[in-house]
Amino acid sequence: MGVHFGVSTLFVFCLLALSANAREFRITARPGSDITSELSKLFKEACQCVDKSTVLIPKGEFKLGEIEMMGPCKAPIIFVLQGTVRADGNVNGKDFWVAFRRITNFRLNGGGIFDGEGNASWRANNCHKTSLTQCKRLPISIRFDYITDGKVRDITSLDAKNFHINVIGAKNLTFEDIRIVAPDESPNTDGIHVGRSDGIKIINTNIKTGDDCISVGDGMKNLLVERVTCGPGHGISIGSLGLYGHEEDVTGVKVVNCTLRNTDNGVRIKTWPSAACSTTASGIHFENIILQNVSNPILIDQEYCPWNRCNKNKPSSIKLVDIKFKNIKGSSGNKDAVKLLCSKGFPCKNVEIGDIDITYNGKDGPATFQCSNVSPKLVGKQCPKACSSPVTKLPGH
Repeated sequence: MGVHFGVSTLFVFCLLALSANAREFRITARPGSDITSELSKLFKEACQCVDKSTVLIPKGEFKLGEIEMMGPCKAPIIFVLQGTVRADGNVNGKDFWVAFRRITNFRLNGGGIFDGEGNASWRANNCHKTSLTQCKRLPISIRFDYITDGKVRDITSLDAKNFHINVIGAKNLTFEDIRIVAPDESPNTDGIHVGRSDGIKIINTNIKTGDDCISVGDGMKNLLVERVTCGPGHGISIGSLGLYGHEEDVTGVKVVNCTLRNTDNGVRIKTWPSAACSTTASGIHFENIILQNVSNPILIDQEYCPWNRCNKNKPSSIKLVDIKFKNIKGSSGNKDAVKLLCSKGFPCKNVEIGDIDITYNGKDGPATFQCSNVSPKLVGKQCPKACSSPVTKLPGH
């Protein structure tokens, strides 16, 4: 017969734990066991404590099914993952594997691994070949929804079935010393996707994956990306923006001191033509970026239209304002070193290009710098020469 803990019982338990100076809620299952039920129970107990509590998954490998850890909690929560938790092969359940939701003063650390076991299910993901409304959506590995004043550090996300990490509705949340790993052919495995949040930091993080290393959705305010190494992957992307109605403005994005290696794109902003909304992306700043064999190193693409599901003759209604690309240097994987393809309906405003030095050694070279519907302010030196090349369409456009 199972033991049921009511709220009042948990409150007494926490007080006893406090008096014994033991506020740790530790997984006791043997390695190899499924800890889903035990972890759910322990988190609920910790969440009811009136003082700081720690939920601990010790070293070892454990099975973990879909789990939602929901606040609000009565006191700060520290979640320590020292071991490895492995997902099952289920692709027909919820849209997430692990979710942390509505928690204030939250910490996740411990050096452990979230293994999404995505290899067996990537063949079921055709979202990179068809529209998002028609494809089969696989579960996101780790969701952080409406977290306030949190820090996630020293964890690994391995082989996610879909996005590795998704953040929405968060405020003052920092990711530091994160490792994200998936093969370059793994579809839709964005490293960290953030949107509709304020005050997010992604620092000193290494991302190797099959899609955007970092992707920024609508409604993002005050994002700092610093000392991130990306590659393989699709680079660091703002957008795509404009696919849906009721999207919110993006403002205050700073990407600095980052390195991209062997990626399909470098730093880019992408918006849809015939956009479903008229929002603004402003205050976007890319600086001190090192490129190593990066295709499309600097890209503004306001004609982004995969799957041919838009009216390409109708210009994007997303406004791009106060955009800076400064001190970006290294080698390109194709001749399109810089492409600034802005909307003819709403040309980009206040774009600054400073100290760009991008080389290309391919047989179809030299490197090009293309501009459309934009007159950038030039600071320092630009190699290749700014806006000196005829505009060509991107592949797939």
